[in-house]
Amino acid sequence: MSKKRFVYAYPRPAVTADAVIVTREPKPRVLLIRRKHAPFAGKWALPGGFMNMDETLEAAARRELLEETGVRAEKLEQLQAFDEPDRDPRDRIITVAFLGRIDPDEVTPEAADDAAETAWFPLDRLPPLAFDHKWILRLARERLKGQRTLKRSRKRA
Repeated sequence: MSKKRFVYAYPRPAVTADAVIVTREPKPRVLLIRRKHAPFAGKWALPGGFMNMDETLEAAARRELLEETGVRAEKLEQLQAFDEPDRDPRDRIITVAFLGRIDPDEVTPEAADDAAETAWFPLDRLPPLAFDHKWILRLARERLKGQRTLKRSRKRA
C-alpha cells in the first residue's frame, strides 16, 4: 500500500532552525558563522538551515550547528519563531531559533559545510548580520537578562 500524497494549489513557506549559542561567562559571547553562499555571502549569521522532512525543529538546529561549526550543544531551549514575510530574500521562510549555553573552553568551533569561518562575538558588540539575526539576538539577550534576574531573585528567597 503506497502512502497517499497531498498536493495543494496554494504556496507554502519553508522552515529553518537557527542555533543561538552563548557562552557562560560574565560578558557572554555568541557563536557566529561567516556565510559561504548567497544570500548574504561573507556576512556573519547564526548557525542554521533548512529542516529536513524527517526531523524535528530542535534536531534540525542541532544538526546545522554540528555541520557548520562542529559544536554539540547539550541543552537547547526554543527561543521563538520569526516569521516576517521579508526576513529571507530567497523565499517565504519561517525560522525557529533555539538558545543554548556553553562553556567556550570545552569546544573548538571549526567552519564546515555552509560556513566559511566561525568566531565568538561579544553579545553586546555584534558585527553586521545576515537576515533578521540582529532581532533574534536582541530577543536572546532579553531572555538571558530575564534568566539572570530570576536566578538572583531565587537566591534572595
